[in-house]
Amino acid sequence: MPAHLLGPHVVGKRIVIRRLVPGETGPTGGPAFTDILGVCTSWADGTAVIERESGERVSVPVGEIVSGKPVPPRPNVRLRIGVREAELLSAAIFPGTTSEALGEWVLFDHEISVRRRPNSALAIGDPGVGLDAAIDAIESFYRSRHKRPRAKIEVGSAAEEALVARGWIEDVTVEFQLAGLAATRRILPPPAEDAHVEIMRGTDGAQVLITFGDTARIMGTMERDWLAIHDLEVAEPHRRQGLATKALATLLEWGAERGARAAWLHVETTNDPGLALYESLGFTEHHRCRYYSSPTP
Repeated sequence: MPAHLLGPHVVGKRIVIRRLVPGETGPTGGPAFTDILGVCTSWADGTAVIERESGERVSVPVGEIVSGKPVPPRPNVRLRIGVREAELLSAAIFPGTTSEALGEWVLFDHEISVRRRPNSALAIGDPGVGLDAAIDAIESFYRSRHKRPRAKIEVGSAAEEALVARGWIEDVTVEFQLAGLAATRRILPPPAEDAHVEIMRGTDGAQVLITFGDTARIMGTMERDWLAIHDLEVAEPHRRQGLATKALATLLEWGAERGARAAWLHVETTNDPGLALYESLGFTEHHRCRYYSSPTP
């Protein structure tokens, strides 16, 4: 019996094995062995295929494996990003967004888009003034642009307490979710061949729109080696048919080809199907933010 419990069930997992090297002698005169660490991509027909961190794939006859075990995934350093830095990645999604700094807070404005993200103050960090003065500055900034003042805060922060005390109204709560690109791509199916890919250029990065006729669409934006996933939509008659997964697989392949190492997205906390989908693909919650609007337009 082999001295391990490996088998087809470890496909997709990170493992370490010790294998016999046929025809070679070890330093003590006995058999030679070598260790291989990587993700098992296949275990079939008497052969295990292991992909090293470098991307090299090694085929090992199962009979030559003398020991082995699953090991925890290698931590992705990109997933250690701070809350404020993570939220600032959103700016690349909306080309044409202008901003004004208020200490570490950032007041975003977009002349065309009416969506929350490019038209809210990112109230995370130290505004450099008292919270009441900072909220006054937000109100002045947006009212001078004939827009309702809005702010995005980290849930449970002092900024949230100050906004609530001023009577600001809660809009929606979102999770910022992250995943290592390599790990998630191993879970997803191959990219779709029937996708229409339209490349666009956004601020400080490439942007893509991927469509599947009139059934589904998804967008992605590259910022350094981060891939933002956004605007995933599946037409109502075509939901629960795997189209969202198909779209994500195609987008992540596009991102990987451009050097993306991590993917991120926002998902509303009331979107149960979305939360379940992303959890199944290895995305994890990094933090939660909440949007607030001023009590008067």
